[in-house]
Amino acid sequence: MKVLETERLILRTLNEDDADFYLKLVTQPAWLRFIGDRGIRTVEAARAAILSGPMAAQELYGFSFYMTELKDEARPIGICGLIKREALPDVDIGYAFLPEFWGKGYAYEAAAAVLEYGNRTCGLQRIVAITAPDNHQSIRVLEKIGLKFEKMLQLKDDGSETKLFGSQF
Repeated sequence: MKVLETERLILRTLNEDDADFYLKLVTQPAWLRFIGDRGIRTVEAARAAILSGPMAAQELYGFSFYMTELKDEARPIGICGLIKREALPDVDIGYAFLPEFWGKGYAYEAAAAVLEYGNRTCGLQRIVAITAPDNHQSIRVLEKIGLKFEKMLQLKDDGSETKLFGSQF
């Protein structure tokens, strides 16, 4: 189901048929480095992750991560959306794109649309984002969509820190 449309992109709900693409995305070196290894190694595991993650969240909250596709080609290039994490009091925005689509403004375009959707359609008054301190590309996107650095967080038991950004509407 189409959720958002921008000048160049369609954002739609993820479904089980997206498992091949999702597997490719979550096994990218940048995903593993900046987001983390979810242990997804097969199409079946990717399908299960979509079912228990984005599809379940969409049903529960009315928002989730969305497949982000090039409008003209209906070609999947990444995911972008909103997530409610137990570790954070606020809903956060997240995105990940295949490397061949970096540096073309797609993350900004998708994230800006999702931020507006979160406020106007979902009624969220505050949206946050988390990122690794050395994920400079992601930090630039967050700042460009208007989120401001707030503080460092320790979300994992390994002692690593995460940057928290936020936007109040």
